[in-house]
Amino acid sequence: MTKTWTEAQRYCRENYTDLATVNNINDMNELKKTVNNNQKGSWVWSDNTDSTFRYWDSGQPDNSGSDDCTAANMNKEGKWHDVSCSDSYTFVCHDDELMLIQKNLSWTEAVRYCRENHVDLVSVDSQEIQLMVSEVLHQAWTAEVWLGLRHSCSVGIWFWVNGEIVCYDHWAPGNETAEDDCEREVRSGAVQSGGDHLWISLPGSHKLNFICRRKEK
Repeated sequence: MTKTWTEAQRYCRENYTDLATVNNINDMNELKKTVNNNQKGSWVWSDNTDSTFRYWDSGQPDNSGSDDCTAANMNKEGKWHDVSCSDSYTFVCHDDELMLIQKNLSWTEAVRYCRENHVDLVSVDSQEIQLMVSEVLHQAWTAEVWLGLRHSCSVGIWFWVNGEIVCYDHWAPGNETAEDDCEREVRSGAVQSGGDHLWISLPGSHKLNFICRRKEK
């Protein structure tokens, strides 16, 4: 289907995650198999992420008239051209397995929200999932974001909401030990939305953004 840039953004956000983002040549090669979107200098991606990667065609962007959006010319190896946002083209959406929810909820409320609206609060049981988490954290409104990680005082271990015991971890120093907190509030695991995206232990009553695993379409 063809839509203006704004219509395409709305469509992708309503039905997927957002318009496709191209961060490197591998992304661009994947994109060439279908069709795509945007950037340069003050140009920004639809999801507000930053990327130094450029794929402009020779002489582009030419800043002609009101050419404030970007399209890939598939007749020229997918090279980017600045175009008017009111033009209509085919477009490509991307769909993340994980979704950052910009609501401030306690850990228990976050689990309930994810299970009612998606699949579950995210379990980060591999470096691959940690990288996927890092990719959505730029959207966070809070300094920490809930993960599906909970501490059991009775057994003295951390476990994921998917039932797995923590094997892979990315703790900030000292945060994996929660014995001193067992007489007070149960601790839950969160990830820092900035820096190295390390995991920290927090009281489950804190109100934070959180990451859900999405339903498969």
